Amino acid sequence: MRAARSTVARRDIARAERAHSRVRRVLGVVTETSGITTSGLILAAVAVSAWALGYWVAGKPMYLLSYGAVAVLVVMWSIGRRPLPLIGERSDLRSRLRQGETVNVQVSLTATRRLSNIILEENIPALLGPAVQVPIGTVESGDAVVQNYELTAWRRGAYTLGPLVARWGDPFGLSERRLTLADPYELIVHPVVEPITDRPLTRLWEDPPQRPPVSRPWPIGLEFYGMRDYQRGDDVRRIVWRAYARTHRLLVREAEQGITDKVVIVLDQDDRTHSKGVVSDSFEAGVRAAASLGVHHLHEGFSVTLEGTNGNLCGPLRVGRARIELLDALARVERERGDLSATLGRLAATIPPDCHVAVITPLLDAKAAASLKLMTSRGRSVIVAALMWTPDAVDTLGTASTLGVTVVEIGPNTPLTRAFAHGVGAGGSTRR
Repeated sequence: MRAARSTVARRDIARAERAHSRVRRVLGVVTETSGITTSGLILAAVAVSAWALGYWVAGKPMYLLSYGAVAVLVVMWSIGRRPLPLIGERSDLRSRLRQGETVNVQVSLTATRRLSNIILEENIPALLGPAVQVPIGTVESGDAVVQNYELTAWRRGAYTLGPLVARWGDPFGLSERRLTLADPYELIVHPVVEPITDRPLTRLWEDPPQRPPVSRPWPIGLEFYGMRDYQRGDDVRRIVWRAYARTHRLLVREAEQGITDKVVIVLDQDDRTHSKGVVSDSFEAGVRAAASLGVHHLHEGFSVTLEGTNGNLCGPLRVGRARIELLDALARVERERGDLSATLGRLAATIPPDCHVAVITPLLDAKAAASLKLMTSRGRSVIVAALMWTPDAVDTLGTASTLGVTVVEIGPNTPLTRAFAHGVGAGGSTRR
């Protein structure tokens, strides 16, 4: 009985908080539109009530009170609507930050006449923290006032910060004016990248049949095979320029199959399989694993393609700004409804047979396992990173192990460096 009462009380408190937040949002919109604060609205309500009371009771004092309140409100509104002689500058802030990084933001204010009771406000996304409000006492004419605040990018994502606004009103607080000092800007927080080791396994029909100790890409063998049309992500050094001069087509030289230089990373975004919450711990771990894998293979010289549950997220990428493009895409990715088995089935039919495929998922069902089996039977190297957050994740380890692929177990407190260093390969052997 006591537990039921406690539940009802918490539900009533939550409902009251939601109603209070809605009222505050409405009042904020009214203040921003009309320039009249909550105190001014209360004074206006008093004026209307006094006039109505004077009309019905025929009391002259009530009329005087009503007209006086309206006069005060109009005068204070006129004072608050005067142009605000204030110039503000925000220090240059890098548009890309690392997750967990703390930066110091500096704001400089300069006034052409004496001002007081100014509130400096910077809009901060809810996932990064509350809005920054800095009260400033008095700004003398011609003086520069410098204010600082810290911003911690504790979660990866793409955010819009700002605008930077100065709030100022009349001495009685009945009206308020806002002046935009700096426009909004986009801040991209990259996920954490950990050093890992991932070496594609030997595939069928590969020349040479054994992997070298260092997994540098060697996409072609020694014997010339033919030419094909250029595709995005191909090495420009393989373009046959003489053939282009004759046919006006970009053709690349192909030889016998060598060590792959193409990596496809598949990130499971299905919100039905990941851990719940505003911030899903399993999904954030999957994003970190995808970022670490992508950066590692880009550094090794591979062509990296990032696939999501419902389509391509970015790529193929190779050298240049590829690292930034990959991390930008992973900063923006979120959970969504989708089917991993459909994604793997599409990739099994479309990607070349010389690709190394990395699948990051908390659940590998029978349909997805069948698609992975089709990939391995066609000679592709496959690694499965199992996110161990749900009870069903244990089945993923057994299913992936029976397919003869490399399995990496990522737990809630497991560093990615150690997880990938102790990945279990085909036949249950531990990869070192």
